[in-house]
Amino acid sequence: MGRGKIEIKRIENSTNRQVTYSKRRGGILKKAKEITVLCDAQVSLVIFSSTGKMSEYCSPSTELVKILERYHKSSGKKLWDAKHEHLNNEVERIKKENDSMQIKLRHLKGEDINSLHPKELIPIEEALENGLACVRSKQMQYLKRLKKNERCLEEDNKRLSYILQHQQQLAMDVNLREMDHGYHQREREYHPQMPFAFRVQPIQPNLHQNK
Repeated sequence: MGRGKIEIKRIENSTNRQVTYSKRRGGILKKAKEITVLCDAQVSLVIFSSTGKMSEYCSPSTELVKILERYHKSSGKKLWDAKHEHLNNEVERIKKENDSMQIKLRHLKGEDINSLHPKELIPIEEALENGLACVRSKQMQYLKRLKKNERCLEEDNKRLSYILQHQQQLAMDVNLREMDHGYHQREREYHPQMPFAFRVQPIQPNLHQNK
């Protein structure tokens, strides 16, 4: 009993559709490999599922780009013109912008301005003045930071000087107290050795004793 014909239409059941896709994709890839080996053909196959997943095969003896180039030459269809045209337009636009910026930069440097109309010099002058104002503003901010840092350093220096002087004064006071304590200690040790009375000897001999 032979197989019945399957009506070729979209499978509505998503599960059955995915199963069928997996099976037939495998079969197509298998056939592509077989025809490559059996017939020495150059085959390139690209498949996208409904979910956007890509499957591909290309004969080992070639590349996809080369096959597309051969297809382009054989069929005469312009596969890349639209994309290339967009890229060329984008490149041209970027070149023009770069050339314009180079000209503006030369004008800002004071180069190639002899041929400019006086009205064309006005925006250049305004741009230079704005740039100069920004530079001066940045310089003022830098100077303010320097002055602020200088004041902070001066305050730190004063504080450290005060602490140092205070420590030196404390050290001097301690030394003076130690010296004073040592002096009184030596005085107490020396007093017991001194006599309590002295006998005064006359300078001149006693005349009454001679008589």
